[in-house]
Amino acid sequence: MEILKQILSSDLGSPFNDASFLVFRVLLAIQLFRVHGLKKFRLENGQREVIPNPLGLPDQLNAIVASFADLVVPFLIISGLGTRLAVLPTIGVTAIGYFVVHRKDSLEVRDVPFMYTLSLLLILALGAGRYSLDYYLLIKYFIK
Repeated sequence: MEILKQILSSDLGSPFNDASFLVFRVLLAIQLFRVHGLKKFRLENGQREVIPNPLGLPDQLNAIVASFADLVVPFLIISGLGTRLAVLPTIGVTAIGYFVVHRKDSLEVRDVPFMYTLSLLLILALGAGRYSLDYYLLIKYFIK
């Protein structure tokens, strides 16, 4: 129970910080979903997006992880539900994009996965803040 309490807790210090972080979380998640998540559905030149598989995972598993990271995780980030755990698959996908898929590309290309990885690591470190379902669950079930 103590581990769950630590995962859900987040103290950003002031209502302003909590509100600012809510805006940051929401805008980041919307961008992730719009730019990367919706690509999973869009056809370009009659073809679906090719999802890189640099780790050699089974294709189905690779597609599931990438789709989950870009389609489901943004909604968990917005709502602040299980936020610290939810960002882990997306951190993995973006870090692999930076360190493996785009390692030989220019800085301009590598910048996108780098910034996503840093932003998601910030969310992992700080939690969701007061304006989140994590905070609501913490108050409702762990702090009496």
